[in-house]
Amino acid sequence: MTPPDGPSTLRLRPPQHRYDPRVVAWWRWTILGWTAAGVLVLVVLGILIAPARFWLFLPAVLIAVGGGVLGVLLPLWWYAKHRWEVTDEAVYTRTGYFWQTWRIAPMSRIQTVDSTRGPLQRALGLATVVVTTASSAGPVTIAGMEHEQAAELAHELSLITNATPGDAT
Repeated sequence: MTPPDGPSTLRLRPPQHRYDPRVVAWWRWTILGWTAAGVLVLVVLGILIAPARFWLFLPAVLIAVGGGVLGVLLPLWWYAKHRWEVTDEAVYTRTGYFWQTWRIAPMSRIQTVDSTRGPLQRALGLATVVVTTASSAGPVTIAGMEHEQAAELAHELSLITNATPGDAT
């Protein structure tokens, strides 16, 4: 099927760039932080509620062990699978864990470009670029870029989208 404005040259393909290697530490600390928060709640409740102590400490231990294993292994796997690329025509990403998502955001569909940095990302020198399009699938996110590269990419995307005809709706 040919789109109304002519044949498209965009096709789904693997993006070329890996995320910054520091993203592994960011993902790892995020998983370990959520794990620690869950364990802490269960331990505090176990200390306060003596009759339920065993039934609160048991899941705390299981969550600590499971979260520790996942915190070590999952970020390495995610780093191997996540990719991004920006060309003059589109933004490409490949994300996902068990089910992978490959996305293309044509420049003519981009509405806004944002760069965000949480406290942990700032500590690691990372940033996330969020490209909002008219797609119902939501924004295209490139997480874990070196922060200066992310700022440069956001600037470059704004220049390209300003020069690209279309109303992005």
